[in-house]
Amino acid sequence: MYYLITMGRHSIIIALLILFVSFASCRKDFEYASSTGNLEFSKDTVFLDTVFANLGSSTYSLKVYNRGKEDISIPFIGLEQGEASFYRLNVDGVAGKTFTNIPLLAKDSLYVFIETTAKIEENNTDQLLYTDILQFGKDDQTQKIPLITLVQDAVFLFPRSLSDGSSETVPIGYDAEGTEIRAPGFELQNDQLNFTNEKPYVIYGFAAVPKGQQLSIDAGARVHFHQNSGLLIPAKASLAINGSLSSDLENLENEVIFEGDRLEPEYSNVSGQWSGIRIARGSSNNTINHLTLKNASVGIFVEGEPSLPSPPTLDIQNTQIYNSLQVNLWGKSATINGKNLVLGSAGNSSLYCSSGGSYTFTHTTIANYWTKGFRNSATLTVSNYQLDAKGNTTGNDLLKADFENCIIAGSGNFELSLDKNDSYTYNYYFNNCLINGDEDKIPTQNKELYDLNNADTYQNTTWIQAVLFENAGINDFQLGPNAPALDKGDKTAALSTPTDILGVDRTATPDIGAYEYTGQ
Repeated sequence: MYYLITMGRHSIIIALLILFVSFASCRKDFEYASSTGNLEFSKDTVFLDTVFANLGSSTYSLKVYNRGKEDISIPFIGLEQGEASFYRLNVDGVAGKTFTNIPLLAKDSLYVFIETTAKIEENNTDQLLYTDILQFGKDDQTQKIPLITLVQDAVFLFPRSLSDGSSETVPIGYDAEGTEIRAPGFELQNDQLNFTNEKPYVIYGFAAVPKGQQLSIDAGARVHFHQNSGLLIPAKASLAINGSLSSDLENLENEVIFEGDRLEPEYSNVSGQWSGIRIARGSSNNTINHLTLKNASVGIFVEGEPSLPSPPTLDIQNTQIYNSLQVNLWGKSATINGKNLVLGSAGNSSLYCSSGGSYTFTHTTIANYWTKGFRNSATLTVSNYQLDAKGNTTGNDLLKADFENCIIAGSGNFELSLDKNDSYTYNYYFNNCLINGDEDKIPTQNKELYDLNNADTYQNTTWIQAVLFENAGINDFQLGPNAPALDKGDKTAALSTPTDILGVDRTATPDIGAYEYTGQ
């Protein structure tokens, strides 16, 4: 009898609990008071930075706070322009442009995520300040947060879509088995072979120069590449980048700039955003002057003919390449002449001269202070061979690897790698150079290649432990007032490039490297 009475009481208690929960869930107005316009926000304006027209932005966040002691319901969250707005919202995990009756507990907060893909009308200017208002609440209790985006017009170049739904492709090289590698890309048309400075260019896929043609890029041009995109210069085609000296060192108005297509500040120093420039075997007479190239996978890859034809594969001057995921400048059996270059930090070597070739670098700063992970390659690597995927050795003669008035530096203990195979010629020469290294840390393999007392390969070249750049951590390799490079350059070598990368005269007492110290 007691057992039955006890069970009856439990059943009554459970029934009352169910009834209470059901009643409470049906009467939400008892749980949440209506918002009275007292919300607080993490920002009073949301700036979505600069984006290209028709290209999606990054996702930005706004935090909304209920500082009060009561749970509330926000009657409306949405964009003033509604469905016509170019902005998109996500409120507590739900996507849309308008929302109603959003609960927010006391002393709690919620996130609103904001994106945009804006457009520019054909008759509009090259830059458009696009705005909308993010509203919270209704009527006289509405709170407003402005949304602001600078939308920049551009010339968009991309592969065609084929009838089978795939995209147009171009050959970008060969794998270890000799099979052609193709990637999404397209061949530039005749009316696209001169990039001007009127609008930025945004490239999707690999833009290939037609055989027998030259791509010319004017001073002040800005070229942006989407992820896994790049520029391809095939055999019998060429590239001429015609930048010039800028007076505004912050905006570099006359410099040609190659970088990724994300303009938001958080992407300004992200490596590997795009593939890079590829100059294929059989291309020659490529010229680059006053180019800034950053954030690629391999900045410039240059493959020359094994026979090393008399025209240089690449003549490059007054150029800085930095923050490449792998290598800034990679020459394979190539002929490269470089003056006034700054080859900054990279994930592997900053300059890689592989499989022989012919290389001359004058007043070049090669400096690798990579901080984004482990780096197992020297700042400068010079090799006359390589191993294929099966471990077989292939290579070509290294006819010349001359460095005059150059700095080779980095965060490692020894930043020069001379990698020789006796099956091929190996000629190299360092004149008036500073090399980050220590005699106690000279590699045991090919140790004789690092003898600074050998006049056939070294003249006035020294190992150093510190270079004293202005700010190597942000790829600023201008010289400091106590740098050992000051006034130590060879005057004869300096005559071939009488001004530094910034146009400063260096003929009187040249410094080593790409920059002449001015004391400013």
